[in-house]
Amino acid sequence: MSRSTRGGRRRQKSALVEMQMGPMIDMVFLLLVFFMVTAKPTKPESDIKMTLPGQVSQETSVALPDEQRIQIDAAGQVSLNEMTLDTPVSRQMPELVRILTRYKQASDLSRATALVTLDPDDAVRHQRVVDVLGACARAGITGVTFADRRSHSNPP
Repeated sequence: MSRSTRGGRRRQKSALVEMQMGPMIDMVFLLLVFFMVTAKPTKPESDIKMTLPGQVSQETSVALPDEQRIQIDAAGQVSLNEMTLDTPVSRQMPELVRILTRYKQASDLSRATALVTLDPDDAVRHQRVVDVLGACARAGITGVTFADRRSHSNPP
């Protein structure tokens, strides 16, 4: 009898240790399906269509002035198209840079070349001309020319 009780205990222990895998797998698949159905997929930022406020490129060219004319008088006062800007001692010329930057952006959007003509007085210091050229460079304008002084002189 001792053998039969030992055998019976073995059967009981093995019956208790045995797990049913079928219902567990079914439950895992049900949970997987539940989470797949209820989860919201995240949209990558590149898929979000939005437009930022800003500048719009135009299809056709807009009539802009052919060029901006910068005059520098003997005292160093800078004028853009006869509008006085900054002070004669201002080396950075923020007003001139701001206006030239807007002119450059408008030219780029209308697919035109931004042109600036410098018309310095004969008595102006060279440093002031260099300051104006630096302002043009900060505004991104590369089309800079000097005015022909012969066109301003009176014939004899």
